[in-house]
Amino acid sequence: MRVLRRVCETLIHGIKKAGYLFRASAWAAVLGVIELVGSPRGRRVLAVLVVCGVAAGVASSSPVRTVAPGEVGIRVNRVTGAISQLGEGWAMVLPGIHALRRYPLRDQIYRPTRSARAQGEAPFQSVEGLSLGVEVAIRYALDPARIRSAAQALPPDLGRELVEPVVDGVLHRIFARHTVREIFSSSRAEIQKTLEEELRPLLAADGIIVKSVFLGNVDLPAEYRAGLEGLLAEELQAEKMRYTLELKEKKVKESALEADAEKVKRETAAEAAGQEEIIAARARAEAMKHVLPFKEKEIEQRRLEAEAQKVMRMKQAEGEAEARRIESAAEADSRRKLAEAEAYRLEVTGKASSEQLERDAALISKNPLLIQKTVADKLSDKIQVIIAPPQAGGFFAASLLGGGGTGQGAATSSEETE
Repeated sequence: MRVLRRVCETLIHGIKKAGYLFRASAWAAVLGVIELVGSPRGRRVLAVLVVCGVAAGVASSSPVRTVAPGEVGIRVNRVTGAISQLGEGWAMVLPGIHALRRYPLRDQIYRPTRSARAQGEAPFQSVEGLSLGVEVAIRYALDPARIRSAAQALPPDLGRELVEPVVDGVLHRIFARHTVREIFSSSRAEIQKTLEEELRPLLAADGIIVKSVFLGNVDLPAEYRAGLEGLLAEELQAEKMRYTLELKEKKVKESALEADAEKVKRETAAEAAGQEEIIAARARAEAMKHVLPFKEKEIEQRRLEAEAQKVMRMKQAEGEAEARRIESAAEADSRRKLAEAEAYRLEVTGKASSEQLERDAALISKNPLLIQKTVADKLSDKIQVIIAPPQAGGFFAASLLGGGGTGQGAATSSEETE
């Protein structure tokens, strides 16, 4: 106790000394200011210090603010309470007078991540009391036309302080009305539409437009998922069996219809074949009416042609016989004339030869050496002949002609080769 008392006394004594020091400093500052104000130079220094202090205060308070693209600024005058809406760019905010709030105009997405898993912090509850997680995305944006009027009621953090509690409350309430099976498969579109219809009027009162709601993956409890998968497998098997039976029934009906169609087709084909045969028989009968007269005319024409050919052959044979007869007569007449011509030629030739012989005999009798010259000319064209008077009593070529005389001619021959 004694030590504590000493400590307290020491503290009190120190505080008193500090108070004395503070009062002394304050009086010194007051006396310095009075002295500065009293002199012109001091007043100038004091004015410069005041201006520098004001400038430093203004610079530290940042009177010029920037509104980024995609944002809107709401400036509130604290003195008059006036509200002005500012677009993107620079904005003047006087310290102590104006207050500036910036709100985004772009679309924003809110996702309740705490409720996305069945084992998460705040899972949704179904009508059966089962916990499940659903990935939900809420797309919203501020209404530019109402942001000025709703600016005083809007909190600084819209997503956390306004959108999140409203959306979470509506989601938990809507999902609690449906079963897990409806949320998982059958009623997703209906639930999404209901969420949009309930969220839009609630947030529209605060100037927030809900553009769309998206439901993503549904996280089911493991036991329920296993049972649901088994149930779905059984339903799929039953659905498959139903479709199989319907398919078989349709195949049976199809077979019956095909048999009926084949029967009708065969009957139609038989009727068509019979009709074709009847029409063909009628056509043949009708054709015969025209063909028989034509055949008769054709037979008559062939008979007439045969008779005409017979007459033509007879005429031709008669003409050929007459031609042969004329040819024979002409040939006999020609041979006769040829024989007469030959006899006449021989007669004329004989007479000419006789006359020639007579002339030759007369000439030879006049010139006997012509015989030797003629023989020499006939022997060869390479023999030159010199004619000399013959010896008495003979012909120089008598030995060549087979004569019996012994006389030799006085001719001398020499052979010259060209």
